[in-house]
Order: sequence, then C-alpha cells, then structure tokens
Amino acid sequence: MTLIHYVAADGTRSSFDIENGNSVMQGAVLNGVEGIVGECGGNAMCATCHVYVDENDINRLETMDELEDAMLDSVACPRRANSRLSCQIKVSAELEGLTVRMPDSQY
Repeated sequence: MTLIHYVAADGTRSSFDIENGNSVMQGAVLNGVEGIVGECGGNAMCATCHVYVDENDINRLETMDELEDAMLDSVACPRRANSRLSCQIKVSAELEGLTVRMPDSQY
C-alpha cells in the first residue's frame, strides 16, 4: 500500500493508502474521490482522469507514452507541464506521498 494525496479543485485534501499495482485513478474511484471520472475505465481513451501532479513529484513518475501525450491535448482544463492522466500512473512504493490535484472540470 502506498499513500497518495488527492487535492480537489477547491483545495479539499484527502489521502488514501492505494494498493500497489493499481492506478492513481483506480484508487480515486475506489475511494469515492470526486473530480476524477475515468469514463473509459483506465484505457487512456477519454482524458476524464486528468490531474496536475505536484511539481515536487513529477520527476518520480515514469515517462508518459505517445497515447497519453496525445490524450492530454484534449483535456477540458488547460494542459500544463505537470499534467498527466491518472489512469496511467501506476502506484508503487516509490510514489509514497505522491500529490495530485484535480482540475476545475473533466468535461
């Protein structure tokens, strides 16, 4: 289990121990975190799990692939240098304390 911090657009913070191997999106959905929709179920096809990764944590993530990069061009809120699809962030012990912030909207 790895502690992941989710920060809503209004600043509300929630933290959960997420099973290693799950995605940050799966952890959010399983714990009822609002602001991460994941309509496609984690297949990087909808961009409704867009998050902003804390700048202090971004270098701990694996490099995004071409599909994720392309999907981030269609997010509802502005894409930033720290934008990622939470379905593509696999939870592991190396990500202990990761903080992700939800955008104002996923639609």
